Amino acid sequence: MSKKPMYRQIADELREQISRGDLKPGDALPTESALQTTFQVSRVTVRQALKLLTELEIIESIQGSGSYVKEERVNYDIYQLTSFYEKLADRHVDTHSEVKIFEVIPAGDMLAEQLQLATTDKIWHVKRVRFIKQKAVALEETWMPLSLFPDLTWEVMENSKYHFIEQIKKMVIDRSEQELIPVIPDNETVSMLDITAGKPVLEKVSRGFLQDGRIFEYSRNTFKSDDYKFTLVAKRRH
Repeated sequence: MSKKPMYRQIADELREQISRGDLKPGDALPTESALQTTFQVSRVTVRQALKLLTELEIIESIQGSGSYVKEERVNYDIYQLTSFYEKLADRHVDTHSEVKIFEVIPAGDMLAEQLQLATTDKIWHVKRVRFIKQKAVALEETWMPLSLFPDLTWEVMENSKYHFIEQIKKMVIDRSEQELIPVIPDNETVSMLDITAGKPVLEKVSRGFLQDGRIFEYSRNTFKSDDYKFTLVAKRRH
């Protein structure tokens, strides 16, 4: 019986460390150089081992950062209207948002209809990438009436929009009407989320309503399907 290839032995050892809890979900694996030294092998062999673990969805690679133990998918409960930060509160992980576009534009026909405004009304247009640790997991593009939020800032959108609306503006958020569809990402989305071109992503289009009936946002959120799962509870009518 032939001896197991060295790259498989390395993969097995790393899997065992993960199983024992020595390496936990979200933890960084040792660098390729460190693994070379530990196992006295070539960089090619180390990369074969990491490639195998990636294909098995045990680890994931983040460009420019390294390899990490893959975390459980974020559970997105469709019936819970919560912010990005609130959905991850129980995970105790570092999250942040990177604002790509922050501008005021005329509403135009389509957005005026969605926000129930005049076409000449001014609105905020914000695009931001949402990160868990150093990994981009979602892309959000949102439009909000300037008249409701004349004091909106770049810094607010780097953090929690809902916190700003509820705690600073003292507005009461009532509900969100949502539509969830699979789509093929465009080139910009592929680049921003570091995903494979042609691989479907999940897109959620939504409108947010205040308690007084005003629409405070129209948003399009794109989620990496590897990092999110969507759940709902359906009850049978009796």
